[in-house]
Amino acid sequence: MEKEPTSGRPPLLHPLRRALHSSHTTVAVLAAAGSSRRMQGGNKLFLPLCGKPVLAHTLLAFEKSRLISGILLVGKEEDFPAIRELLSTYGIEKSLLLVPGGKTRQESVRNALDAIGEYRLESKISYVAIADGDRPLTTPDMIDRVVQTAFTFGAASAGCPATDTVKLTDASGYIEQTPDRSNTWLAQTPQVFRLAAYQAAAYTAEAEGYAATDDNALLERIGIPVRMVDCGPHNLKITRPGDLEIAQTLLALKGGH
Repeated sequence: MEKEPTSGRPPLLHPLRRALHSSHTTVAVLAAAGSSRRMQGGNKLFLPLCGKPVLAHTLLAFEKSRLISGILLVGKEEDFPAIRELLSTYGIEKSLLLVPGGKTRQESVRNALDAIGEYRLESKISYVAIADGDRPLTTPDMIDRVVQTAFTFGAASAGCPATDTVKLTDASGYIEQTPDRSNTWLAQTPQVFRLAAYQAAAYTAEAEGYAATDDNALLERIGIPVRMVDCGPHNLKITRPGDLEIAQTLLALKGGH
C-alpha cells in the first residue's frame, strides 16, 4: 500500500497493479462529477440500466480491460459512500483512488493529475486514459484498441466518423462553413495520452486560462497529434433521458454488459 499523503485526501484503495507491459502502464481517469442537469432529475450515474447503475457498466469495462492497470474515479464527495458501495458490489479491484471533482470537467481531471503527483505515482504510470463515467456502452475491446494505438502513436482517441453533414455556424445560427465529411469525426472516450504529454498540455491550459471541450483539444493546442480510433456509433454518452432508453435497447440486444 502506498504511503498516505498529509493533505487529507482519502487513502489509496488498492496499490497500483503491474501492467502486462510495465513500460506501458496505463491508468484510467473516469470523470464522474457532473451535475446531470439535463437528465431532469437524479444523478444519471446511479440510474439503473439493464440491472446495473450506469457507472457500474463503465467501471466494469475498465476492470475487464487487459491494458488498464488502475482506475482513478473523480466524483462529488457526497457521492463517495455510494461509489464505494458500488465498487464493492461489482468487484472493481482496479480502483485506486476517489478524487474530489472540480467546478468543470477540465478542473476535475486536473485534480486527478494533482493526485497522481501527490501520491508520487508518475514513476509507475506511462499513459493515462481519460474517460467519461457516463458511457456505459464502452467495451473492454474499445478501451484496449485505443490504448494500443496510443502506445504506437503517443496519443489516441475513441471516436466515430461523422455520417451526417456537419455545419459550422456563427453565433446567430447562420451557416458559415461545411467541413469535408470524409475528414469529420465525432469524439468519444477514452482518450489516451502519454502521461508526461498530458500533464504538459493540462497545466499549460490552466496557466493560460484555456478551456477545452475535450482532452484531445489540450494536446492539439500544444502541437501533439492525436490518432483517432473508430469505435462505432454506439459508444454513446448518457446526457438526456432518451439516451438511457437507447442504451437500454442496445445493451439488451447484446445480452447485457
